[in-house]
Amino acid sequence: MLQRLFRFALTGLANSAVGWAVIFGGLWAGLSGLVANAAGYAVGLLLSFTLNRTYVFGVTGAVGGREVARFLAAFAFAYGVNVAVLLAAQSVLGAASPWAQLPAIGAYVVIFFLLSQRFVFRPAVSE
Repeated sequence: MLQRLFRFALTGLANSAVGWAVIFGGLWAGLSGLVANAAGYAVGLLLSFTLNRTYVFGVTGAVGGREVARFLAAFAFAYGVNVAVLLAAQSVLGAASPWAQLPAIGAYVVIFFLLSQRFVFRPAVSE
């Protein structure tokens, strides 16, 4: 389980780095902020799905529409919790406090990992 969580964290770092690169590359190429942001998130989510499916959870075979829908639902739910925790932390620490991001990110990672493991992907091998 710890190895899977470590791989999940590495995957998150990788898709964040690639997503940011697409956003900043798009801005550099003259795209609007909204278009660059959408492109970065689209690429980041695609990479996240692919790496989580294969590298983290060891799922092989054809990708199904239900699997993609479960992934997007898990992402949306985890992101919603992230925003709720962020707003709660900001009410305590102040709206501009970067420290408010820490519990929000932590909540997102834990919830998205658990949903990915239990709801989205079916591990090829049990641990």
